[in-house]
Amino acid sequence: MKILGRSICKGLTYTTVATSLFVATAVVPGCGSQKDGIDRHALVNRNNPHITEADTMASFTVGNGGFAFTADITGLQTFPEVYTNGVPLGTMSDWGWHSYPNTENFRHEETLKEYDFGRGRKELYSVQFKEDGRLKDASNYFRVNPHRLHLGALGFSDIDFSSISGVDQTLDMWNGVLDSKFTVDGKQVKVKTAADPNLDLVAAEISDPGRHSVSLRLPYPTGKHSDDACDWNADSLHTSEIVFSEPGKAVVKHTLDSTTYYITLNWKGSSEASKNGANSVLITPDSDEWRITAQFTENRTDGTNPDASKAIKDSSEWWQKFWGEGGVVDFSHCTDPRAKELERRVVLSQYLLAANCAGTTPPQETGLTYNSWFGKFHLEMIWWHQAQFALYGHEDLLARTLPWYEKALSNAENIAKRQGFEGARWMKMTDPSSIEAPSGVGSFLIWQQPHLIYLAELLHRANPEDSALVKKYYPLVEKTAEFMASFADYDKDNDRYILKGIIPAQETLRASETVNPPFELSYWHFGLNTANKWRERMGIARNAEWDKITAKLSHLAAKDSLYLAAETAPQTYEDIRFTSDHMAVLGSLGILPASPLADPKILNNTFDWVYDNWNWDKTWGWDYPTTAMCAVRVGEPEKAINALLMDKRTNTYLPNGHNFQDNRLRCYLPGNGGLLTAVALMTAGWDGCGTKNPGFPKDGTWDVRWEGIKPLP
Repeated sequence: MKILGRSICKGLTYTTVATSLFVATAVVPGCGSQKDGIDRHALVNRNNPHITEADTMASFTVGNGGFAFTADITGLQTFPEVYTNGVPLGTMSDWGWHSYPNTENFRHEETLKEYDFGRGRKELYSVQFKEDGRLKDASNYFRVNPHRLHLGALGFSDIDFSSISGVDQTLDMWNGVLDSKFTVDGKQVKVKTAADPNLDLVAAEISDPGRHSVSLRLPYPTGKHSDDACDWNADSLHTSEIVFSEPGKAVVKHTLDSTTYYITLNWKGSSEASKNGANSVLITPDSDEWRITAQFTENRTDGTNPDASKAIKDSSEWWQKFWGEGGVVDFSHCTDPRAKELERRVVLSQYLLAANCAGTTPPQETGLTYNSWFGKFHLEMIWWHQAQFALYGHEDLLARTLPWYEKALSNAENIAKRQGFEGARWMKMTDPSSIEAPSGVGSFLIWQQPHLIYLAELLHRANPEDSALVKKYYPLVEKTAEFMASFADYDKDNDRYILKGIIPAQETLRASETVNPPFELSYWHFGLNTANKWRERMGIARNAEWDKITAKLSHLAAKDSLYLAAETAPQTYEDIRFTSDHMAVLGSLGILPASPLADPKILNNTFDWVYDNWNWDKTWGWDYPTTAMCAVRVGEPEKAINALLMDKRTNTYLPNGHNFQDNRLRCYLPGNGGLLTAVALMTAGWDGCGTKNPGFPKDGTWDVRWEGIKPLP
């Protein structure tokens, strides 16, 4: 069988293929919007991805935000090895993590290194040591551990990839169901797959005249930076045991070092499960029409799952509510030929983020699809993943995640304390335990710090009368702002506050050399001012120190009517280090509202220069939404659209909607989330914006209609 999708890894673009997969589906009577103007069922269904050939870049995910199951052309995970270099077939959860044994008794304190940033003291940062020895081994251990687990591959056990023909697969996003058809030995197999909205459970309804067996294969983790987390050749390092069995039911216990979890299997039939390998369990159907569920849990269950049909029905109800109550954008009345592709990206991004990135912990950059950075999550990316939930009327999904900060608060306070600061310093790269992962870059970032304030503010804006919400998040807002205030250094000679000793969002700059990067200055102003608003909502007087700092924060550094990457950056943009990676300077207006630290004319000039001259081949997926948001705020809607649809490798959107970056990051969900946030700004605008659809040209070709989207600050 021919496998599509390999060419993308050689730098080719998927734009043409992606556009051709825009599936038009007839409107079903009675399934339209409850609101005026937009038939939501038609909007979602015409963008359902559909394939007729195997494509390793077009695996499809069903999930509930905290658990996800990604399937191949069979609707299950029959061929994980085939898809390993495409978009892999993950089964992942919020809770599924593993650590290799710490046989050397490494201590996290061994990852700390002293730095002097001119504050009159030494500061301890958790870094990756480069010289061979115990410190390097310790930093590597805590960077790798813990890592997210692939919980198990559920797939047909006796079908060869080469024997499959007649592929016809559609992801029905309106119902959260993957509908797969394929032919084996002249007989058509049909599989419907869905994830239960409330349990870590995948369900499948199977019609199979060949009665092929299904196996649950349990891998050992690889511990690698970016891969499918499946070592299929390490059976001696872990064990699988059927601890409960009766006809149609089984509970499997999987033990990996000190980690144990359970898989409860239920199926329609009179057969019992059996081992067909050291870490593989076989289920054989006794009819052509049958159903199976697999529930993954930290603790053993009583052996009973909800029926597959009920799980699929519950999935359908949840997704119909998601699409029916949240914000949507309809581009079908536009005549600009780019509108169809933009709509496809928006709808698929909404689905992917709800399926992958709405759990009880912040999401990793590849969601629950496969591991990147060992499965850990990056707090500087949470805004990109989840701000859009609150803007599109799904603030309940954002509210699932933010309470994790309460669990992480103690560790964040310890980081601030060991460096001599007040409050809580939010770590960059971490895991559910909130232990800081060592990094020569991440430990020096600060732009993740105000995200908590921004996201809490979006929750408040969605429910401004909810006093309980203010009481719940104010302690976190306060601790966040306390660090920000203590981190700002007073420059007595110039009677101002500065930011130094940091690697900014544009990570090509060095911590020892960087003073006053523009985005961070702007974000400090926004964060501290917003934190004082929260004090007022609590009935507390504004913090005079915070107001003093915002009033005296340094203005953005400029030369020749252009803002610089930092006050200490070369006074020119000719150095490649300052014209590649993230154009964070544009975040000062776009992601953020206008602040008194910046001159609007210089910001406009800077936008024009970046748009025309940036090294676009050295960017990331969220850089295009960053550019688009700035374009909207400076009154350049055509350039906003151009940015969102720029034909660059890192702005590629695959047939399944994933934002492709490179061979390592075949999906990158911050790009998808950034796209949705940019489109929210382009439609609903921002506080004080008096223009309808400010992000779209007024030439008659962009008749964009939307419902349920909230403006940005």
